[in-house]
Amino acid sequence: MNRPDVAVREHAVLGEGPTWDPLTGRLIWVDILSARIHTFDPVSGRRTVMATEQHVGAAKPRAGGGLVANLRDGVGLYGPEGGFSWLVHDPVVGRRGNDAAVAPDGALWAGTMRYDEAPGGGTLTRITADGNVAQQLTAGVSNGTGWSPDGSLMYYIDSPTRRIDVFDFDGGLPYNRREFTLIEEGAGYPDGLTVDGAGCVWVALWDGAAVRRYTPEGALDRTIPLPVSRPTACAFGGRELRDLYISTARVGLGAPPPLAGSLLVLPDAGQGVPQPPFAG
Repeated sequence: MNRPDVAVREHAVLGEGPTWDPLTGRLIWVDILSARIHTFDPVSGRRTVMATEQHVGAAKPRAGGGLVANLRDGVGLYGPEGGFSWLVHDPVVGRRGNDAAVAPDGALWAGTMRYDEAPGGGTLTRITADGNVAQQLTAGVSNGTGWSPDGSLMYYIDSPTRRIDVFDFDGGLPYNRREFTLIEEGAGYPDGLTVDGAGCVWVALWDGAAVRRYTPEGALDRTIPLPVSRPTACAFGGRELRDLYISTARVGLGAPPPLAGSLLVLPDAGQGVPQPPFAG
């Protein structure tokens, strides 16, 4: 397998949430604590950076263009030509939006966490295009969420538990929660995840300096060492969805490695699955 390379050399404080947008042929990712949404075109090398008015946990493509963003005080919509409106405005003192994902039916699953990471202070909420809000779970640090290629399973990470959990998923809702795998002590904390075309789960290990791939049965299949200690999330991108992009962070590191905060890429890592846009 190829070794990780640098896609975008950056000093993001808390890089997160890489997402491939097939409509524009760009990768979208965020720097949560710098309140920035980044895009990167791997063909031309062109980059854009958009400032947001508050911390932004995730940004995902919308079906009609533009972005849906999981912000500090709720979920907002950016139009394809600019402009902003709140879809859900629900500020809670001491809490912010964190990782988010779009389900096969086009609903946004938006995670939150407290800035102090208090146990039980976070949530995972399903939000539809008409602004319907339904909280599904409580969490300490709500992080990676993803679905099997056929949409019948949902994977979820509450990072302090060190677990990746799996649910059966039907009618847009999860049930029958159980442990998929547990990250052992000393290997870091599971953060963001993605699921490939074979149904294998890739997870970034915060403080673990690696990305791992697990089989659909939960067995460790592959470990990719990284030149940074705090990878945060991963996603397949590129025209054929074969390159694995990995966001990273510098926050909390007294002497961060040179590439901490950059966007990394593992060329030809596997075969990704097209991710649906937000239906709104």
